[in-house]
Amino acid sequence: MKLPEGFFIGAATAAHQVEGNNTKSDCWVEEHLTHTSYAEPSGDAVDHYNRYAEDIALLAEAGLNAYRFSIEWARIEPEEGRFDGSEVEHYRKVIECCRSHGVKPIVTLHHFSSPAWLITHGGWKSERTPELFARYAAYVARELLEGVEYVCTINEANMGFQIQKVMEDMMKASAREGAVQVGISTDMEAIMAGAVEQAAAFGVEPGKVNTFVSPRTAEEDELVMRAHRAAVSAIKAVRPEIKCGLTLSLFDYQPLPGGEEQNNRLWQEDFGNYLPYIEQDDFLGVQNYSRKRVDASGALEPAEGAPLTQMGYEDYPASIAGVLRRVAKHFRGELIVTENGIATSDDARRCEFLREAVAGVAACAAEGIPVKGYCCWSLLDNFEWQLGFSRTFGLIAVDRATQTRRPKESLSVLGSLAKS
Repeated sequence: MKLPEGFFIGAATAAHQVEGNNTKSDCWVEEHLTHTSYAEPSGDAVDHYNRYAEDIALLAEAGLNAYRFSIEWARIEPEEGRFDGSEVEHYRKVIECCRSHGVKPIVTLHHFSSPAWLITHGGWKSERTPELFARYAAYVARELLEGVEYVCTINEANMGFQIQKVMEDMMKASAREGAVQVGISTDMEAIMAGAVEQAAAFGVEPGKVNTFVSPRTAEEDELVMRAHRAAVSAIKAVRPEIKCGLTLSLFDYQPLPGGEEQNNRLWQEDFGNYLPYIEQDDFLGVQNYSRKRVDASGALEPAEGAPLTQMGYEDYPASIAGVLRRVAKHFRGELIVTENGIATSDDARRCEFLREAVAGVAACAAEGIPVKGYCCWSLLDNFEWQLGFSRTFGLIAVDRATQTRRPKESLSVLGSLAKS
């Protein structure tokens, strides 16, 4: 396996999942409801907010040379219009820490969690949100992002519509874990029980709580894409040299005989609908964890006996190469694998998964596909949203009683691939 010159290999995290005590965010509010859909609260998470220097050092010592992380909007702007300079300084130190270790910082401005005040003002279905997000993006670009090469505006911009489809299946009692690439609860009773309490917590009418991971129709997704475009314009106005893009959650859809039409429909919903909004972006972050086989009825469950991950996905590392090849047929900018990995308690299997996945990415690069880097999800075992701490994606284990880090063999394996 040979990687192209300048290709980077790193790991990824999201602020709410690792930092801890994100008290001004919508997720924190939801975690502490009496009838919550979260299995447990995030609490201190893995205390990355205070231990980022240790974590980045472990990443670099293993041989990785990139770190994708998110800046928490709820920390930067805890109240509407009030920006917290001390939090800017915190993230400045994170970026400087990356550079001191020869690690490329890849910054995400929004990774699922939002300021609680934004939800009170209508959230991700409010006409004001693109303007508010652009204001935040401009502030961060001006105050923090000098010298940063890649900025992802929004993580998995298509997630709301994917969750919409899962919720429709839940109403038919046919939803399952693994149907969507995020840790969500499929306990409809808990979700319904908490709806009124959730609305009261945000000061809105029941049914009007619109977080980023609330179900959205394809039409409602247009507002998210407008927020992305507004943020790109705001960033470019301040720092035109920054390469801007977003990330999408993409399955490797594989048609069985007779499933070609359904396969094309599913790909259009996950990718094609967003292409008009991103085709002028500098890069696209590709996020993939598995494949879905498709017949004339639609996407199928994993075959009987197929190996599954803790998330209920089929364990299929070849899927990332399949997705890159399909995306590259339509998107002409640079590609970065911003998330790919496996939730498993068997780190030996994680090692093999990474070897196979990165070899597939290297093959894509050798074919001329402009893929520039690979970021494994995740650097640390962390808080998998509504599923709590029960899923282990990390290259580094964490004893949460003491916050002691224990690097796994997979961290060294990925580091060795970065040196190949």
